[in-house]
Amino acid sequence: MEILKLEGTEDTPKIMLDAKNGIFEISGRSLPEDSAEFYRPVLEWIGNYAKSANPATEFVFKLEYFNTASSKLILDVLSALEDIKGMKIMWYYHEDDEDMEEAGQEFSELVEIPFEFKTY
Repeated sequence: MEILKLEGTEDTPKIMLDAKNGIFEISGRSLPEDSAEFYRPVLEWIGNYAKSANPATEFVFKLEYFNTASSKLILDVLSALEDIKGMKIMWYYHEDDEDMEEAGQEFSELVEIPFEFKTY
């Protein structure tokens, strides 16, 4: 499967989706001008990955900030991950960032995937 790698910018998160090496990460800031367009290749990649997923997958979210439009797309990503067996979400947040911790808690209640919360 092809690797999906997008370098992060001030407005877009770094995305690394590499099934072969077991790296699944979205990190940084997410406030792209067109969230739906930005996350479209991510959702397509996950759809393809779901057809022959690894036995276990740890998907890392290490977001510093995301806007409202991104939050809907992050939920879409999480919903797409729900169908993959052996999926676990690693939700990282800065120790003093209660908003990001809370956002992760809210997402964890909306999808049927185990979440693990970690500070950095």
